[in-house]
Amino acid sequence: MVRPSWSRVRALSVGVLLAVALSGCSLFGRAEGATTPGEAGAPSPTPDGRRVSLVQQVGSGGPPRTLEVDAVGRWQCRDCAGDGVDSTGAFTPEQTQRLQGMLADPALAQETDEARHYKQGCIDALTSTLLIPPGLTITIQDCPGEPKPPVAYQVLLLITQATPAEDKG
Repeated sequence: MVRPSWSRVRALSVGVLLAVALSGCSLFGRAEGATTPGEAGAPSPTPDGRRVSLVQQVGSGGPPRTLEVDAVGRWQCRDCAGDGVDSTGAFTPEQTQRLQGMLADPALAQETDEARHYKQGCIDALTSTLLIPPGLTITIQDCPGEPKPPVAYQVLLLITQATPAEDKG
C-alpha cells in the first residue's frame, strides 16, 4: 500500500476546507417561509454557543459530505449518509447542551491536528474532520489502532448518532 505524499494530503485538506467555507454560507441560508431571529417563535442563537462543521470523506477520491450544526442545535447535512440526500433537523435540548459543553472544553485546543502533529494514517478510510470556529481543526480517521482524541471523538459520536452522518470515526 502506497501512502500519499504529505503535500497531496495537505492539498486535499485545503480543498475540503475551501469547499466547506464556500458552501457554508448557503447551508443555513433562509428557507422559504423560515423565520429570522427575533421573529415570533424563532429560537435565537445563544451568544456564547459555538457552531461545528463535520466534513467526511471516504478515501481520497470520494465526494465530501458536510454537516453543519449551529449554536442552538439545528443541523443541516449535505449527502451525509453518502446516499445523495440532504437532510435537516435539530438536536434535543439535552443533546444541544451536551454538545455545547464539549465544544467549550479547553481540552479541544490540545486535540487539534496542529497540536497532535496529525498525519493521515491510512488511505481509503473514512476521514472525519471537525471544524470548530474560530480555527480548531480536528481530524479523526477510521483506521485500526489509530488513537482517537477523547473530547473530539465524543463530539463526533454525538453528532453522528443524532443525524444521518456516518457513525464510524
